[in-house]
Amino acid sequence: MKVVTLSSATIGSKTAIAIQKATDYLKLKFTEIEVEMIDLCEKDLVFSDGRNYLEYSGDTLEVTSKLMQADAIIIGTPIFQASIPGSLKNIFDLLPEKALRDKVVSIVVTAGSSKHYLVPEMQLKPILSYMKAQVLPEIVFIEGQDFNRHEIENIDIHFRLEKLVEDTVLMTEVYQEFKRKQEALLF
Repeated sequence: MKVVTLSSATIGSKTAIAIQKATDYLKLKFTEIEVEMIDLCEKDLVFSDGRNYLEYSGDTLEVTSKLMQADAIIIGTPIFQASIPGSLKNIFDLLPEKALRDKVVSIVVTAGSSKHYLVPEMQLKPILSYMKAQVLPEIVFIEGQDFNRHEIENIDIHFRLEKLVEDTVLMTEVYQEFKRKQEALLF
């Protein structure tokens, strides 16, 4: 199994801190799983212009290829202006329409206010569903007040991140078994 964790923020540190923590939990609890973290702060992606993702080069091809090869993706996103950031939307635009078919996707959100809680429900989950992802129903929502000195201070967030990681792996295993049984019926 291959899991990619994605910090989709290109500015700030909170989303990367949260995704790094999820990545650490994955590596600690599931040593047999291949885990890779992608931090868009460290990448130079071009804007989507409608080409096939394989026609891009550099960081753009690297990021999209790793997402396409993953069995599961944990997406970390900040909420800016009551919306997902353009950097995350660009990732979706770079990928094929059904790029997330047969992939389990879970969500970690960082936001300055609890007023943004519905943004992932109203904006992110419909995009993921359209791209055919198997989306975990629960998200981890982290407010600015949960951080202190570049650390997640709220112990409940740690428990919720760890549970999200466990649920992501379990759902991926169950979904892969479901696909094996489904394919066996066809042949």
